[in-house]
Amino acid sequence: MFWRVEVKSNKIDPKLLEILVCPLTKGTLTLDETAEELISKKAQLAYPIRDGIPIMLINEARQIKNS
Repeated sequence: MFWRVEVKSNKIDPKLLEILVCPLTKGTLTLDETAEELISKKAQLAYPIRDGIPIMLINEARQIKNS
């Protein structure tokens, strides 16, 4: 089964967010609909979503500032 994230329509399957974890910390992720990213607050990383597909690679994530 393949999962797609529909960011532009503000829809995401809640079960997908339950399944996905940060590959670095194994912690939970939150969706940033504006930036089209999945955020790991624990790792301070933002994983991009491209064409509706979360890119869960540490080397593709961007470092975010602690707010």
